Amino acid sequence: MAEQEKLTGEAAARLRSRATWASISVAASLGVVKLAAWLLTGSVAVLSSVVDSVADLTASIVTRFTVQQAHRPADTSHRFGHGKVEPLGALIQAAAILGSALFVLAQAMFRLVEPAPVAVPLVGLVVMVVSIAVSIGLVIYQRSVVRRTGSIGIDADMRHYASDLFLNLGVIVSLYAVEMTGAVWIDALTGALIALALIWGATGIGRRALDILMDRELPPEDRARIEAIVKANPDTRGLHDLRTRTSGVDRFIEFHLELDGQLTLRAAHRVTDEVERALCQAFPDAQVLVHQEPAGLVDDRLDERILQAERHAVPDGEGTQ
Repeated sequence: MAEQEKLTGEAAARLRSRATWASISVAASLGVVKLAAWLLTGSVAVLSSVVDSVADLTASIVTRFTVQQAHRPADTSHRFGHGKVEPLGALIQAAAILGSALFVLAQAMFRLVEPAPVAVPLVGLVVMVVSIAVSIGLVIYQRSVVRRTGSIGIDADMRHYASDLFLNLGVIVSLYAVEMTGAVWIDALTGALIALALIWGATGIGRRALDILMDRELPPEDRARIEAIVKANPDTRGLHDLRTRTSGVDRFIEFHLELDGQLTLRAAHRVTDEVERALCQAFPDAQVLVHQEPAGLVDDRLDERILQAERHAVPDGEGTQ
């Protein structure tokens, strides 16, 4: 099946908006249904799913706000745009999930010490099956939106709902095992395991958001591709001080382009335009900033400063033979 064309502008904004409303609606609906199931069953495993749905709702609301803000055009106060609002929102999501998981973990530990029976497990089983079916539909839709818009906020939301599928399946297995064996400790243990899984997921979301907020470089393969594209132009002599970063759905590429020092300003501009067009074709969501320099010029370079800093960071006795 052919890959869907990536959307930009108003079309992408509308699709992102529909995706955020879909996740809010699903989270709110499932939260209410699961809460009723927990009140009927008293199950810690079901409680963990309730808290997870509340975290989903909070995260989806945050995503709704950040997706709107992140795609506002650049203005006089934010000339690089507002893309970092999305990873900031993802960081808030991670914090909400982490807090919810710690609450469930505490409840599970209490139930392991003071076991309590699970009432009408069948109700919990039905609710969890419905939750899985609805979540699968939402994840499929969100994945399509992420492919077509590149939204990190919706991607974070999608990953969390995807992890919910396994968590809800764990609740189903737990309730069935309690019904078959009468071992109520299984319910508490399942709740604890789900809490640990939520903590793991929150850590991953937070780490990815921090990478963007801290201007982490693009992957090595992308940097190598950029260098290859620049050097493929017959009129270039090389490049240095390549810096890249991601901000929301936008990528920024900056470097010093080495050119023949005898070129006229007009000719140098033409070559630079050719290089920029080639990079924008390879990275459609990128903004490219190029500084032109005569090839062979000896000056202070970022590459050399970084290399020296990394060498000095090596502890004594390491890095030498």
